[in-house]
Amino acid sequence: MSSGDEGLLTLTIKMRVSPEPGSGQELTNLMRRYREALNYAIEVVIENKALSLGRAHKLLYSVLKERYGLPSKIAQDCYRKAITVAKSWLRNPKRGKIPKVKTLKLWLTQGQSYRVKDCCIELSGGFKLEITGWDRRYDSYPNREARLVYRNGEFFLMITKQIPKPSKYTPKGVLAMDVNKKEIVFGNGVVRERRETAIERALHYKKLAEKLQQKYSSARYNAWRRRKGILRRIGHFHRKACNIIEDWAKKVSREIAELAKRHQYAVAREDLSYRKLSFWIDWQCEKLGVPIIPVEPKHTSSICSSCSSRLKGNGYRRLKCPRCGLEEDRDRVAVLNIERRALGLLNLSGGSLTAPTAPQMTDVTPNRCGEPNRPSGRGGGQLLPRFHISRNWFEERMWFYVSKPLYHIIVGWGTCSQLI
Repeated sequence: MSSGDEGLLTLTIKMRVSPEPGSGQELTNLMRRYREALNYAIEVVIENKALSLGRAHKLLYSVLKERYGLPSKIAQDCYRKAITVAKSWLRNPKRGKIPKVKTLKLWLTQGQSYRVKDCCIELSGGFKLEITGWDRRYDSYPNREARLVYRNGEFFLMITKQIPKPSKYTPKGVLAMDVNKKEIVFGNGVVRERRETAIERALHYKKLAEKLQQKYSSARYNAWRRRKGILRRIGHFHRKACNIIEDWAKKVSREIAELAKRHQYAVAREDLSYRKLSFWIDWQCEKLGVPIIPVEPKHTSSICSSCSSRLKGNGYRRLKCPRCGLEEDRDRVAVLNIERRALGLLNLSGGSLTAPTAPQMTDVTPNRCGEPNRPSGRGGGQLLPRFHISRNWFEERMWFYVSKPLYHIIVGWGTCSQLI
């Protein structure tokens, strides 16, 4: 994630780009040389502690140009990126081996190593790439650093921009949310909504990957680690599961944030380890100016929301209060308790509560280059912008990663053993 200035949100516009006919292979070769040069530059910077631009320039500029054949501006961006990676690694008290870059990726600086001109990207070295899709909502904001990525035979350009943070309104109520394996429930004393989660669909692909690992494993030799076809298939299943969770979290968090914005509610969520959903809830609320209230999750689904007595089971996922007679399902009880705690926090902070009357705010789907915006729907080559939150605003970065064995895989919700 990029760090943003105070009062600004940092976002990244992802667009699909296409090089001029006949130049695709040459551009790919440049990106391979850049990867080798960047790994070399990282080692040199760390070994010599050349953490200033001046010293790194003396050590690396000529080598990057002559040995690796990088254009001058891209060579400068290469050692700038090496300094950034080296500083991050040196600050880490639990650092391991010197980091190595494996993906084909160019880090670019606006006005130096890349320029946006009409519907084309001009790169240092004489390369031109046509933009095949662009979100025009952010054209008025200046372009910042960018990354050109080559993946699965396609080129993508991610351009960073900064937009002003919307001012947060004074909430007129609270929209509370509770999450379990099968459903997410959100609402308050007036609103009641349920949505299915994507956990089961994601676990299906995790299990497929696990079956492949078991099939091509033995006590003495794990064949799947060395057979590229099997390894690619396992990686495909992992990515599929992660993408399912990511897509669901984006959509449901946007729905919740827009509902809260429409009624001028604050969004209250449990401060739990559902990190991917929490990430997108917090981001969508920040983007729309919706106040967000994390609350303590302890006993939210086991005490009465009316009299705070201990609830007793009364059927499948049903609870009943022996004191006041309240009877609800456990998810609804959790929502009411989260709402009550959030209202208490609002009152402590001086927030005022009145009747909800705010209009709805909706996003506009990205359009193709030069075309007017259209209503949402599936379209050829259209990509939604990927938004990123400043570290100053959101402390923890969300990661999807695969560790071994499979039952330790984290998909942003916790381990598979926790989910099942």
